[in-house]
Amino acid sequence: MSQNIDAARISIIIPTLNEAGNIKEAIATTQPNTNIEVIIVDGGSKDDTIEIAESLGVKVISSSPGRAAQMNRGAVAATGEILLFLHADTCLPAGFDNMVRTALQQPGTVAGAFKLRIDASLLSLRWVEWGINVRSHFYQMPYGDQAIFFTKAVFQQIGGFPELPIMEDFELMRRLKRIGRIVIIPTPVITSARRWLQKGVLKTTLLNQIVITAYLLGVSPERIRRWYRREKFKRI
Repeated sequence: MSQNIDAARISIIIPTLNEAGNIKEAIATTQPNTNIEVIIVDGGSKDDTIEIAESLGVKVISSSPGRAAQMNRGAVAATGEILLFLHADTCLPAGFDNMVRTALQQPGTVAGAFKLRIDASLLSLRWVEWGINVRSHFYQMPYGDQAIFFTKAVFQQIGGFPELPIMEDFELMRRLKRIGRIVIIPTPVITSARRWLQKGVLKTTLLNQIVITAYLLGVSPERIRRWYRREKFKRI
């Protein structure tokens, strides 16, 4: 790790697809901070996502759709020594920039993420948060909605995000764990509850566990994606 990490530029990469309802707030939480850039990587939005982002003065680039492809495209365009990948429905805490730089200076650390808070008051979601945060802390397996970050050098070392149709963050974490420690910052990011509320908290949690198990058993990511999105459900 560079001795100049205290002054390192942070490139915040936000993949988007029809996120007009969320992108303004996500960008707002990146400001004002020291020595950062924000890159929106749009995968073909049909709403006002691009117009809103451009009106806020951040860099907007286009990509083929797919979160992994979009994040890799953003990393190529980034000028910062540190890369932070932020979901468009997730908000960063105040002072995140100093937290990130401090975390990456810890001995043996190759990457980090934030504790997670879900933006809804359901008691069941408090249990979901607890499970996510326990997994992240003890197993060093944060997922994409926890604002994963690492240096550009580490990103290049591991070959970027694997361009899978699903589970790209899970596979990335497995690769990172092989080369060093993943730090979890105790201050949380706040993520939208929409994916839990759409299908229900219990159903979403069970689906997520089935997806992970299927992936570890060697089921192809494309097949998992079709099943998860209820495409060809009966053929799985």
